[in-house]
Amino acid sequence: MSEKNNKSTSRISEIKAKRKLEISVDDIINGIKSNDKTSIGKAITLVESNNINHQNAAQELIERCLSINTSSIRIGITGVPGVGKSTFIETLGTNLIALKKKVAVLAIDPTSIKNKGSILGDKTRMQQLSRNNNAFIRPSPAGESLGGVARKTREAIIICEAAGFDVVLIETVGVGQSEVAVHGMVDFFLVLKLSGAGDELQGIKRGILELADAVVINKADGAQISAANLAVKEFTRALHLYPPKENGWKTKVLSCSAFMNIGVDEIWNMIDTYIKGNTASGYLTKKRNQQNKYWLIQTIENRLLENFYENKKVKKELEKQLKIVSMGQTSPFKAAEKLLKLAKKT
Repeated sequence: MSEKNNKSTSRISEIKAKRKLEISVDDIINGIKSNDKTSIGKAITLVESNNINHQNAAQELIERCLSINTSSIRIGITGVPGVGKSTFIETLGTNLIALKKKVAVLAIDPTSIKNKGSILGDKTRMQQLSRNNNAFIRPSPAGESLGGVARKTREAIIICEAAGFDVVLIETVGVGQSEVAVHGMVDFFLVLKLSGAGDELQGIKRGILELADAVVINKADGAQISAANLAVKEFTRALHLYPPKENGWKTKVLSCSAFMNIGVDEIWNMIDTYIKGNTASGYLTKKRNQQNKYWLIQTIENRLLENFYENKKVKKELEKQLKIVSMGQTSPFKAAEKLLKLAKKT
């Protein structure tokens, strides 16, 4: 009797586990269309999941989201830690909502290299915006992505657009040169800077300004106003050395105080002018088509990496080669060649 009970309990557990894995894409899509934040969160969680049982559902979900006509604006916002990205986004987002726009924020938090954890504290930092019914904030861990953006950020953008958000703001980690990856998924790329931090020439060296559509000197208030004005002049002078962009746009340099909400409206007016002009010329459509090609290549590369590391024979051989390499018995290059050949055979 006890054995029967155990089998029955085990069977019930299996059924519950199976139901847990069953995803109703129809329900999620209906929730997204009605701008239900719980459904939007579930959708993003689904595409972020590494569970193989979720991948087909996630793919179907994204395809159906893409079939929904949208006219959103994608804005990437980057800058070094401490530059005030979260404050700037909260102020900009609040101003946009006052203009009757719906705003989604995809905030990427740094992931610890040691324990793989993330704080995901952007909702705490954007308290006013997070409480607004016309805003949606989704913090995600950057993971091991080198682009300063979460691996599934592209899919999250598509979900937010399908939910009817007018503006999607992507806040990146702000860790240096790798930030350029966000440029491949937005319509407008904004770089936040601080005055008097020795950042002017450093920014030029990093090359990130080549991609910027605008450079904004933040925290231009109080005693920092003079320094901010000087930084605007220095960046403007430096950017004259760069040729105009493909669409003829010259990178603009402005200053603001996100905390005091000074100059933020002017920044939005500049972005709005850029979007309208480049929509009318057809450039934004061309840019998104180019980005789609880039996303295709990136997806292939990601899937190839996944398949490589999930291969059981490769896993076993990798452990062996790591030991041999650490003992100096073979070179990393020879070991890599052997593993790649093994992956090709299996």
